Amino acid sequence: MSRFIVLPLVLLLLIPLVGVPAPAVAQPASTLPSPLGLADAIRIAGERRDEIEAARALIRAAEQRPAIVSALDDPRVAPSLNHLPFMLDGADVSVTVEQAFPLSGVRGHRRTAALADVDRVRADRDRTALDVRVQAANAWLMVWERRRTQALVAEQLAFARDVVIAANARYAGGTAPQSDVLRAEVEVARLEALARSLTSEVRGAEAILNASLAVDAAGDIPPLAPLAVAGPPALRSVIDAAVAARPELAAARAGIARADAEVQVMRDMYRPMMTVRTGPAYTMAEGNGWMAMVGVSLPIWRSKLAAGVAEAEAMRAMATADLRAMTRMVEGEAAAAASQLQAARDRQDALTRDVLPRARMAIQPAVAGYSAGQLPLVSVIEAVQALWLIQADLITADVEVGRASARLGRATGSYEGILR
Repeated sequence: MSRFIVLPLVLLLLIPLVGVPAPAVAQPASTLPSPLGLADAIRIAGERRDEIEAARALIRAAEQRPAIVSALDDPRVAPSLNHLPFMLDGADVSVTVEQAFPLSGVRGHRRTAALADVDRVRADRDRTALDVRVQAANAWLMVWERRRTQALVAEQLAFARDVVIAANARYAGGTAPQSDVLRAEVEVARLEALARSLTSEVRGAEAILNASLAVDAAGDIPPLAPLAVAGPPALRSVIDAAVAARPELAAARAGIARADAEVQVMRDMYRPMMTVRTGPAYTMAEGNGWMAMVGVSLPIWRSKLAAGVAEAEAMRAMATADLRAMTRMVEGEAAAAASQLQAARDRQDALTRDVLPRARMAIQPAVAGYSAGQLPLVSVIEAVQALWLIQADLITADVEVGRASARLGRATGSYEGILR
């Protein structure tokens, strides 16, 4: 074998042994805006989620149905041996093409029913878009809550360590018992354990947010923007907006339109169907020729036809009643969502303007009293824990305002004017 052939083979065998560095795979840069706001999360989820893409594909499929259901039946080509003598000295043959034509507007009514189905599928797409946006809003609020709680615990931990230092100083000076030091160290240990657990909780919440935004679940979440929510609009405008925009009502209206078309389809069954048959023919006696035939169906079984019409009319009545019931429920949901947002805003305002300032005012006298030896350490810890509890309540109240806003957007079918 030539050395010019052996050398490349040897090199090919040695490459796996030596090892060739794999080409670096470029990691896609994060496309999430920084800071990431609640409105951004809702918008991105509506643009990227595969559930919406699947709904769009279903719409494209539904848009083909009107052409399918309104088309004529396929024609039939029928070669025929009409007469074959026993002596086999010839034959009468023909080839016919047969086509059926409805003598009513059934094709147009079937098309109308299929178009109503397209409207219903579009409404389902809009409903899916609202649902994924709510999921993204809740995931964003979860990360926002966990991060704020993590920052609050870090602040609490720093203060608790300062208390330990102060307790140790007083214990060394003989003005405080050792139990004060131990009590302060217990508080530090408790907060350190909480801080460690919050780290994992934050990562879990960020993974959920990434998934709801259709990005890599292990990716990093940029800093979050402050939560900005507009005040609840007037109740009547909320109800009117919900009735006009909710996709569930649009789907119900499409169901009524389809039921109306189905009633017309069943009524068209009372009219006959015409059949036309024609084609060349050959007979032994007359030779080549042409044949034609026209026929009509006889819809004589009136009881069956009347039952079909009655069934379609009953389905239309059901669809109409469903729309009325759904409208009432949508109005109630919108009104309740607006009231819940107002209640959450009221609680948030009370904590921010009244409760939290009072709790902060109680800290300084407690610390001063402990430093002067007039109060025990437990008084300081109780005052600080009361402040921490109120700060945690304020975080919960802020999150509830965001969730109430997301529910109001879902109830009205739009987030315009709700998030700032």
